[in-house]
Amino acid sequence: MRYIGSKRNLLPNIEAMLDRHVDGSERTFVDLFAGTNAVATHFASKYQVVTNDIMYFSYALARGTLGVERPLEFRALRQIGIDNPLEYLSTAKIANGDTGYATQQYSPAGDAGRMYFTIPNARRIDFIRDTIEDWKVRSLLTESEFYYLLASLLSAVPSVSNITGTYGAYLKKWDKRANKQLILEPPSPAGVSWKGGNVQFNQDALALLPRISGADIAYIDTPYNTRQYPTNYHVLENIAQWKKPRLHGVTGQPDFADELSDFASKRKAREAMRDLLNHLFARHVLLSYSTDGIIPTEELEEIIDEAAEGDVDKMEFPYRKYKSKVYTDKGVNELLYYFHPKAYEQISVGSRNIATVFQPLSVSHQHRSKKQYAMTSTVGESECGGIIKSPLNYVGGKYRLLPQILPLFPKTISTFLDLFCGSATVGINATAQRVIFNDVNSRIIELFQRFQMTSTEEVLNRIYEDIQRFGLSKTNQEGFLDFRNEYNRHPDPIDLYVLVAYSFNYQFRFNSAMEYNNPFGRNRSSFSPRMKNNLIRFMARLHTIDATFISQYFSRVDTKGLDQYSFVYADPPYLITTGSYNDGTRCFGDWTEIQDRELRGMLDSLNERGIRFAMSNVLVHKGQKNRELAEWARENRYHVHHLLFNYNNASYNTGRGASDEVLITNY
Repeated sequence: MRYIGSKRNLLPNIEAMLDRHVDGSERTFVDLFAGTNAVATHFASKYQVVTNDIMYFSYALARGTLGVERPLEFRALRQIGIDNPLEYLSTAKIANGDTGYATQQYSPAGDAGRMYFTIPNARRIDFIRDTIEDWKVRSLLTESEFYYLLASLLSAVPSVSNITGTYGAYLKKWDKRANKQLILEPPSPAGVSWKGGNVQFNQDALALLPRISGADIAYIDTPYNTRQYPTNYHVLENIAQWKKPRLHGVTGQPDFADELSDFASKRKAREAMRDLLNHLFARHVLLSYSTDGIIPTEELEEIIDEAAEGDVDKMEFPYRKYKSKVYTDKGVNELLYYFHPKAYEQISVGSRNIATVFQPLSVSHQHRSKKQYAMTSTVGESECGGIIKSPLNYVGGKYRLLPQILPLFPKTISTFLDLFCGSATVGINATAQRVIFNDVNSRIIELFQRFQMTSTEEVLNRIYEDIQRFGLSKTNQEGFLDFRNEYNRHPDPIDLYVLVAYSFNYQFRFNSAMEYNNPFGRNRSSFSPRMKNNLIRFMARLHTIDATFISQYFSRVDTKGLDQYSFVYADPPYLITTGSYNDGTRCFGDWTEIQDRELRGMLDSLNERGIRFAMSNVLVHKGQKNRELAEWARENRYHVHHLLFNYNNASYNTGRGASDEVLITNY
């Protein structure tokens, strides 16, 4: 694929620079501006690779290549007689009509008469893209199979495009390549072997930084000039997204304003680069740039010096960026920098976010000194290190168990389904491309949805307005009761959160009429600075992940779209404990042997479909044993991981007697 700034020809130089500094203990490699993923693909046989790009077509290419680590079977398509989908999509007979989106917008058949593709190739693109979208909707494709086919199409389109190199304009006469027939081929080289655990993202690089904290190697290849990539690759982006927007102008540009990069803006590039380098917590950093970039070389090196710990290694060599019949580049060199960032040394192991995309591959950092291990956590970090604590105090929450649970989760997760999300502590710390939060408590789900849709500043303003309006404090019971009555007359999610903050034990309790009835938390409960900090951190994470919130009885949750890269986590009420969440007094039902067996049956069904799951539970508690649960795990040969935890400090379970807290997995 022809691509502005592609580093395919520079791979030997990049590898040579990296070899000077690595010591062999490195396991993770991040490509923050992946483009066509040439660099990430090159290193994927050595490292767990994380790719990111603001362009969706780049993400789709990565998801359909680096994200596919096992042979795809296309079982559902085989059942309808399609054994080779690439061959079928390339050769199946199609109608001669010219109403398809690509045909109308990108070929002479349309009113605009654009010449990006010949009419036969545009028709084929329409057929392929519509077909794989239809297969996806009909659940005939797994997520990996969908992206594999989409990546194949995106890889094939440039070979029949009537352009010089980008889609900023089309040629007025047909190039030889444009008259070739579009044929789909496997998007990944035959026999390729990834190291494994690859993860793909599609977001602004600066917003992604908290998710990749602790990377071993980070490669940065930002845009150099003011040519915005959405403008130059709008056709590929449009085919990838397939939202079929209205196009404008001679060249058919859609509105991709939300994909414009600050690094391609003369006004914003310097600060964006400074912000990136000073907040990149990686062990090794490689940065590519050009002597004709927006940021002058001298200024760029000043920014690097600010962020670097110790010496900066530099390579400079001539590089012909644009292929053409006449070589016109004069005095333009490619720059490659290596440095070890100060930020990596300044953040302690204790305050690292252990729920990054690298868990558990990079949890060990043996190269660091004992002195660095002992550094104090930064202000505002929670007591469990970098784990994000829910802003809700929820009975049965897994906050203190997360350091033991997270390393047991699969390394690669496409969709994470948190079946009993409760306070959302597990889901918000999960590493996945998409997280689905479900809970039968609709009021909590409504609250999380409001957090997701509202800015942190607006939420905090609402909280303080409620506190001031009703004079809420640890001692003003009358104000609390007035506020509770007001909420029950006019329920609002933010008001409920404030109400809970001043309630006994911060609990969510409702009567049969769905009225909030938890009593006042005198001298104990309030919207404290710690609660505020937890809320801010939670919302910051929530606003950067692909999250969906639903409220359904667990067995009614639709799992048809899950595939072998999906993961289901179940944290149901524990049958042999006496927590208030399973006593049936909160208007959300109780938990009995019937529900327990129903859940186990659901997990068995997931296992039969090859979908990974983990379930939190207890086998022993205060002398009681859940023999049925233990027998179920043993009969199905599920793995039982015993966790170091007991309930001695839980307010609802005081008394002597240890608990055998476990995580049961089918992998």
